[in-house]
Amino acid sequence: MSIGTASARAADPVDRPDDGALAAAVALPPRAERAARAEKAVDRLRTAAVEAVAVTWVDNAGITRVKAVPLSRLVHAAEWGIGVAPCFDVFLADDTSTTSPIIGGPTGDLRLYPDVDRIVALAAQPGWAWAPGDRHTQAGGPHPGCQRLFARRMEAAAAARGLSLKAGIEVEWVVALDGPPQEAPQYPTYGPAYGMHRLTDLSDYLRDVLRALGEQGLSVLQIHPEYAPGQFEVSVAPEGPVGAADTAVLVRHTVRAVSAKHGLRVSFAPVVEPDGVGNGGHLHVSLWRDGRNLGHGGPGPHGLTVEAEGFLAGVLEALPELLVLGCSSPAGYLRLVPQHWAGAYQCWGLENREAAMRLVTGSTGERAAAANAEVKCFDASANPYLAVGAVLAAGFAGMDQRRALPPEFTGDPATVEPGTVPRLPQSPAEAIAAYERSAVLREALGDPLYQAVLAVRRAEAEQYAAIGSEELIAATRWRY
Repeated sequence: MSIGTASARAADPVDRPDDGALAAAVALPPRAERAARAEKAVDRLRTAAVEAVAVTWVDNAGITRVKAVPLSRLVHAAEWGIGVAPCFDVFLADDTSTTSPIIGGPTGDLRLYPDVDRIVALAAQPGWAWAPGDRHTQAGGPHPGCQRLFARRMEAAAAARGLSLKAGIEVEWVVALDGPPQEAPQYPTYGPAYGMHRLTDLSDYLRDVLRALGEQGLSVLQIHPEYAPGQFEVSVAPEGPVGAADTAVLVRHTVRAVSAKHGLRVSFAPVVEPDGVGNGGHLHVSLWRDGRNLGHGGPGPHGLTVEAEGFLAGVLEALPELLVLGCSSPAGYLRLVPQHWAGAYQCWGLENREAAMRLVTGSTGERAAAANAEVKCFDASANPYLAVGAVLAAGFAGMDQRRALPPEFTGDPATVEPGTVPRLPQSPAEAIAAYERSAVLREALGDPLYQAVLAVRRAEAEQYAAIGSEELIAATRWRY
């Protein structure tokens, strides 16, 4: 099975967004408008007894960074931003740093603007609120290395094509008893995988997670024990790509805060124990036009429309280079192994949990609403804004080229003749090489962001190249 043989359909004219539409999507609103929105947010938050606001961004190593302001300074922050150094774009997960040809070093400053429309009072941290931030230059222009602005550009590119997308990122985590970080984790429950044992043992904890998420306005679809010891998963309702990435950050922050209240430590790392099943960050996505789900009712495989098939074919073909953005930690390649439901093979299939792309149609009767595709090879070390934005860019390239999906694979690709189904990259070096060949990602990201990501991936690959898997797991276990 060769991904490279996926055919292209006859080309029709393609409507592509102009640069002006994309620029407008990432431009700062007028200062007076920002101030007015912030004042309304302050009134609302004051009634919730909020005293401070944490404004976050996610760096290229997948670490959520933060600046916080008292509530009394929120309007000023919305008007003028919060100072933040551009060197964070080349920070590594262990807080050391590298440089890229465009970004790096001690010189310069940016302004971090809270998205006041997304501010939420934090249920598990009384007195605090959270907002995602966009980074702009001191002159007010968009910072070309801002990952959230990249995702916003890709969402605007979809809108310019007359498309909307619904996305959701599954959040998996391992909860452990608090203790010295250098020691192997000890778990508060040792019940069977997916077992009721675990829910019973930690029912108060899981109830508090659900309660906090609900109080923050999130709609939880399900929560359950996962496979590995101490592992759980929560899924929330899908939303637009930027909103889904924001929500992934908020969910993880909420899980961590609730865990702290229960005296527990949390890891979202790709691998927590040697030979264990790690934490995925599976991305679900569906394509819509004029209120219609394009993953249903079409002439393609399992009801895909031509547009949806082209989109998914583009994503499938680009998965090797997408791993640089969706599997950012070198430890992620210890998770990405066959027969672990991690999506180690570059193939697709209906409800195939061993395929890197799982097509989900939903139950008969709800398929028009439920049909979507799941990218299974991404993990929880990914910057969610880079992950969703890059998947959109690859999908649009597939649509523009009128790509068709290769033959579907059913069953377990690990059981067939080696080479029949291509493996995804098995090391950071392989994924980096694919990324460097990708004209699509370089154009979509823009050179400053593309180069900063590349610099971080190279530096972390080199940093961990000489150590064994157990040392790598220990070094990254509590960083995510």
